Amino acid sequence: MIRALAITVSNRAAAGLYEDRSGPVLCELLRTAGCDVVDGPLVIPDGEAVEQVLRDSVTAGYDVAVTTGGTGLTPMDQTPEMTRRVIDREIPGIAESLRAAGAAAGVPSAILSRGLAGVATRTLIVNLPGSSGGVRDGMNVLRAVLVHAVDQIRGGDHVRTDPALAQAPEAEADAGTDQTVDIA
Repeated sequence: MIRALAITVSNRAAAGLYEDRSGPVLCELLRTAGCDVVDGPLVIPDGEAVEQVLRDSVTAGYDVAVTTGGTGLTPMDQTPEMTRRVIDREIPGIAESLRAAGAAAGVPSAILSRGLAGVATRTLIVNLPGSSGGVRDGMNVLRAVLVHAVDQIRGGDHVRTDPALAQAPEAEADAGTDQTVDIA
């Protein structure tokens, strides 16, 4: 079972001035990506609240916490900085792929997103852009790796698709131990 938390980071939506449009899209796409339980969207302002909600998601044992919003260039966009305070290990390939996919989908400004992805204890944390389109594009990328990433974070092994590589664990441990090498 995979538990996910969707978090909308928007000062205006948190103040009730703007309707959250990307959070409900994120929740639905997390479900279709393999998450059995999806909570949220929590709507919070940017800044310290992001750090606190991410820390709370780790403490609550969520497998995945995905934010939408707060990844741009304005002085008020602080989500990457708050995320960096929480994660233990960064996963740059996810963030790079999210930006590249957005640009490839015809959104040149996607490369301006400063979103991060990483692991905090046993929780995968990913920052997506704040638009519904950015969430859709980002989840198209994340969907392909989400279940495998959660499995890896839990300590799972890599999936072996090549029968020649699918050795029994004992065979892998013994591989090469009976070989001698002559150095002449």
